[in-house]
Amino acid sequence: MPRPAHRSPARPARRTAPHRAGLRRALLATGAALALTAGAASAGATPLPTAATAAARADGLREVLFVGNNWDGTADVVESTGALARIGRIDVVPDKAQRLAEIYLNPVKLAYFLGVRLGPGEGHDQFVDDMYSTPDGSAMVVSRPSFADVVSIDLATGRINWRFPVSGYRSDHMAVSPDGTRVAVSASTANTVHVLDIRTGRQLGSFATGDKPHENVFTDGGTRIWNMAIGEVTTALDAPWLDWTKGDRRITVVDAQTFRQVKVIDMRQRLDAIGRQDLSDAVRPVAFSPDGSMLYFQVSFFNGVLEYDVAADRITRVADLPGNPATNPDRTTWVNDSRHHGLAMSPDGAHLCVAGTMDDYATVVDRTTLKEGPLVAASKPYWATVSGDGASCVISESGADRITEIDFATGRKTASTPVGDHPQRVRLGHVAADWTSPPAP
Repeated sequence: MPRPAHRSPARPARRTAPHRAGLRRALLATGAALALTAGAASAGATPLPTAATAAARADGLREVLFVGNNWDGTADVVESTGALARIGRIDVVPDKAQRLAEIYLNPVKLAYFLGVRLGPGEGHDQFVDDMYSTPDGSAMVVSRPSFADVVSIDLATGRINWRFPVSGYRSDHMAVSPDGTRVAVSASTANTVHVLDIRTGRQLGSFATGDKPHENVFTDGGTRIWNMAIGEVTTALDAPWLDWTKGDRRITVVDAQTFRQVKVIDMRQRLDAIGRQDLSDAVRPVAFSPDGSMLYFQVSFFNGVLEYDVAADRITRVADLPGNPATNPDRTTWVNDSRHHGLAMSPDGAHLCVAGTMDDYATVVDRTTLKEGPLVAASKPYWATVSGDGASCVISESGADRITEIDFATGRKTASTPVGDHPQRVRLGHVAADWTSPPAP
């Protein structure tokens, strides 16, 4: 398939791809409102998106999509269905001057700050990785990798409610519990996941992970947390025989109340068992089936999807998806070890939406056959989530600064909307029904 242009004429072309990932859908639901979030659902407990939307409207809230513009330090707020029209924008680094002053006065912090810029940031600071709204739509919680923290931002005023510095020197992917009260965030240089009270920012607990914790998912009605550690992704030691240099890559499952380890899953053993020694065991974005019985996931360097039976503890199928003939076969040119990065499942469990990051396309995969649909040209698609009505997949195109909607039923593109610089995570959430952008700081 032809390779599309990477950037709008207003900016120079660039080749981008994510350094980390993951994907889940968690239901934000407390008495005030329900918000269907992106990614893998809390397994076996996913209400229809239309029901969540109706509940939100009854409570005076508006369902929206938050789009994190990593290099801008902003989050665009867009319609959750239909034309994806932009509603407003939020500055997620209103304290930028203060944070930079602290960093430049601390040699160790400065070294890591510059390391993030030159490594996973591809020469840019990473100001927003992940974000979720609180159940009442009053605040947005954001992880900010370059500032190694998580902040809660008041959606009406744009001011910071609370700030939590993570262990180490970089924050990453997050997940919200199904009841909307807790947020889990990966501290990637400390091999730790913090679990915070979403209203106050108080730490409720933490747990150890493998090297470079990445994606987090609440499962089993919020009683378990799954963390996927992807290991080192910024080195050039990308040849298959050097895979051992990437570190301890494993899935850690913990009790969501006690934070005690329940299970560790080493996909290396499971991959070897099916004769796929050629595949990396670094699990990237994931999506659970609606009943939680199956886990679908992507791994570093691979253009495809794997299926894992949770109860049987084995990989059951592997889907090799098309590669773009124009993609450079040199794996060291694939940013942060990615090939395909972004995965979402339709609410009925019938389809998977796959972001073919380095191959510049997205496609809807039939879950029964694991066969792809039409290849929708996209410039470095970085993430995939589900629209508010559940009928479509929404991907972020990090190379073109836009988000694009793809119909699950037809596999065809239905809408696109321009957003800020280098969009990454896209999450469903809520704002007040009459919300407008907060004033500039």
